[in-house]
Amino acid sequence: MSEPVRVHILDREFMVAAPPEEREGLLESARQLDARMREIRDGGNVVGIDRIAIMAALNITHDMLQAQGEAAGAEAIGDRLSSLNQRIDAFLEGEDRAK
Repeated sequence: MSEPVRVHILDREFMVAAPPEEREGLLESARQLDARMREIRDGGNVVGIDRIAIMAALNITHDMLQAQGEAAGAEAIGDRLSSLNQRIDAFLEGEDRAK
């Protein structure tokens, strides 16, 4: 059952419903969003809470997409290494049989 959780983002308070098992994740997400929005606001290049929120969302989404791409690349490397391992094992088994 979802329960209201109080989060603070850029000096504003929001109540967000979340299941108990997701509470800590929600609070950490709010902390990170707050930090990003403060960073953008303090940079002085963006004015207005709506624009700051949009820039933060774009930055976070960009980071997420990069991480997904890196994870996919790492998975492909893992698959390739696994395939090479299988080939090496097969070769070594063949060598053992030849002796």
